[in-house]
Amino acid sequence: MSKDLLEVQNLATWFFTRRGVVKAVDGVTFSLKRGKILGIVGESGCGKSMTVLSLLRLVPYPGKIVKGSIFFEGENLLEKSDAEMRRIRGKKISIILQDPMSSLNPAYSIGEQVAEVVRSARRLKGKSLWNTVITALTLVKIPSAEKRLRDYPHQMSGGMRQRVTGAVALSCGPSLLMADEPTTSLDVTIQAQYIALLKQVQKESNTAMIFVTHDFGIIAALCDEVAVMYAGKIVERADVREIFKNPFHPYTIKLLGCVPRIEVDNDRLVSIEGQPPELINLPAGCRFFPRCSETVKECSIELPREVRKGNNHTVSCWRYS
Repeated sequence: MSKDLLEVQNLATWFFTRRGVVKAVDGVTFSLKRGKILGIVGESGCGKSMTVLSLLRLVPYPGKIVKGSIFFEGENLLEKSDAEMRRIRGKKISIILQDPMSSLNPAYSIGEQVAEVVRSARRLKGKSLWNTVITALTLVKIPSAEKRLRDYPHQMSGGMRQRVTGAVALSCGPSLLMADEPTTSLDVTIQAQYIALLKQVQKESNTAMIFVTHDFGIIAALCDEVAVMYAGKIVERADVREIFKNPFHPYTIKLLGCVPRIEVDNDRLVSIEGQPPELINLPAGCRFFPRCSETVKECSIELPREVRKGNNHTVSCWRYS
């Protein structure tokens, strides 16, 4: 059996609009081993969420996956029919979305919403169905899970609602769990508890995970590997310790510089000058070139090649090509 549960090669998801082509994901390549956690980090609008939606083939209109391959457990998901993908979603690959109030239906009890996924993916019913639902709610530390089956989303706190979305995603025992900034709507204390819970659940179940975030603090606390994304492309990939110890890409260095440090006495928070480019009007060369302070002449002409800088560490930058 391959060590890599997921292999993504040159994935591109474009949106065809009246204004032109929006290259939301443009040549993304990465892999994920079984039982590991990959963090995808970057500013808003860099293509993180669209990458994970592409893996599930849930790209909204007018978007389209135009090229690439997504090998999951040795099979290319882009060659699957819609019916085959429906059997994979939930059962083998699940996702936790950003806002629990958007992903949970206020008209249905939490028990019924978890049961709907189990009923569809695993064809369970009766006592077996509800035992599975209770187990899923217990797994994410919902107190008195059996008594709360009839509760509705509005009767729960934000942190508890996000745990319910986690129970929905984990209810069928997927091989791959994807989380799209699930802590955005939570306060700092509840966020820390939720991250600790995800790490514990992942360790106990040995589920591989992709965690999308803009927060390097979460990456440090949760992930084994990290992919830094900018303007639809992954610009640097490495193990988490390596990326903090020895970052190469100027964008990665600037992102890490924005993280406040207790030992440094700064009057103002550090920010990256400028704005990410419009994905409908990308620069000719390196996409970070207009905001970079360490450019060379090739940066404005051509996209940099990916260069290996160590074991499991790659960077796309002309300074190292």
